[in-house]
Amino acid sequence: MNNNAFTNHQLNDTEAGELFSNKLLSEIRERFYYIDNDPHGGERLFFDNAGGSFRLKKALEEFARLDAIPDCPERPHNKALYLQKKQENGINDVKTIFNAKGGSVVTSLTASQAMFDMVRAISENIPGTNMVTTILEHPSAYDPMVYYSEKLNKELRVAASNPVTGGVDVDEVVKLIDKDTCLLSIMYASNITGAIIDVGNVIKKAREIKPDLYIVIDAVQHVPHDVIDLQKTPVDGINFAPYKFFGCRGSGIAYLSDRAARLPHHKLIAKEPYVWQLGSPAPAQYAVVSEIVNYVCWIGGKFKKSDDRRELFECGMKKIHLQERALMSRMLDGTDEISGLRKLDGVNVLLDYEDLTKRDFIISIGFNNIGYTQAMKEYEKRGVIVFVRLLSNPYSKRILESCNLNGAIRVSPLHCNSIEEIDRFLEITNEISQLSPS
Repeated sequence: MNNNAFTNHQLNDTEAGELFSNKLLSEIRERFYYIDNDPHGGERLFFDNAGGSFRLKKALEEFARLDAIPDCPERPHNKALYLQKKQENGINDVKTIFNAKGGSVVTSLTASQAMFDMVRAISENIPGTNMVTTILEHPSAYDPMVYYSEKLNKELRVAASNPVTGGVDVDEVVKLIDKDTCLLSIMYASNITGAIIDVGNVIKKAREIKPDLYIVIDAVQHVPHDVIDLQKTPVDGINFAPYKFFGCRGSGIAYLSDRAARLPHHKLIAKEPYVWQLGSPAPAQYAVVSEIVNYVCWIGGKFKKSDDRRELFECGMKKIHLQERALMSRMLDGTDEISGLRKLDGVNVLLDYEDLTKRDFIISIGFNNIGYTQAMKEYEKRGVIVFVRLLSNPYSKRILESCNLNGAIRVSPLHCNSIEEIDRFLEITNEISQLSPS
C-alpha cells in the first residue's frame, strides 16, 4: 500500500474536479475513434494518451478531405483561395489556443523540430554566457539546450526537480538566472510525473532579474489538458503537437513572439523577415487545428454563451481540466464501493501529491509483487494499454533519476473516459497486484 496516501484529506469541490453530465459525456465519446475498443476488434481501455491521444473523427475526416484536393494553395484561382482560407483559419486558431497576439506561427514535421529551431535562433543570436533549463524536460526540449550550449560554448544550468511533487520549484529555476542568461527553456507539465510547473511565477521572477530574457516553453504535454494564456504568461516561443491534442500525426506547431520571429533563421529570401514557414503549406494540417478548436469551443458552448472564439475555447478547456481532475480523484481515492490506487494493497502511487490542482491526469504507479515491464504486459492481457518508463530508456533515465525512481508505469486517461472505465481499471489493477512474479 502506498505509505504517502492522503486518506484523511477531504477534497473540496474545486480540488476534486467536476464530472461532465452523462448526456454530454456520451456526445463527447461519439466524436472520437476507438474510445473503448481496439482498432482490430475487442474491448480496450486506452490509457496511454500521454504518448498520443484519442483522435477526433472530424479532425481526421477534414484532413483527408482537404488533403485529397490537388490544387496548390499558392495560386490565385478559387480552389487555391479556399485552401488559403483554411490555412489562415488554422493559423488564427493556433493563436486562439494560446491567446496570442501578433507573432508568427510555424509548422514542422514534429514539435521536437520546432523546439530545436526556436532554441537555435535564440541561442545563436542573443548575447549571454549561459542558458537555463530543468532536469524534467523531455529530450525534445532538453537536448537542443545541451547541443547549442556546447556548440556556442555557453554554460548550461539545469534546475533540479522536487522528488515530492514530481515538479520543479520556482526558486530552483530562478536562482540560476542572471543578467548573462540568454535563454530559459521550461516545460509546462511533465509527461512522466504529471506535475504542472508554475510557469507564471517563473516568468515573472525571471524577468525581474532580466527584463528582456528570452523564454521558450514546451507545452506538448499540457496543452490538451488546461488553459494556456500568453497574455498572462508572455513567452517568446511555445510548441505543441496536434496528435497529442485529439488531432493527427504529421505536424508540430510553434508560436513565436514578434521579436523572436525576426531573429535570423532559415527562410526563403523572398519571404518577410518574420516568416518561418519553409516551402508550400499543408492546409489540411491547419484544418486539423481548427477542428480541435471547434471541438473545445463546442464543449465551452454547453456552459457559456459567447460569440468570442477564445472565450468559448477557454471555457471548454477549463471544463476538460475539471473533468479530468474528477476522474483522477476517483482513480486515486476510489469510492465506498471500490478502492482507489492509494488504498490498494501492493500498489504504490509514485510521486503522489495531495494537491490535484497542480497535476495533469498522469499517474505513475508500481507493484510490490511484479516489475514494471511485467505489469505493463499483464495490463495488456486484460485489455488495458499503459506505458512503462525505465532507467534503461534514454527518454526516461534523466527524469526518473531526478525523482529517485527506478521505473514507473504511466497511466494517462483523457477527459472522454468515464467513471465506469476508471473503476474497471481499478478492478484490473487490484487483480494484477495479487499475481505471483513470473
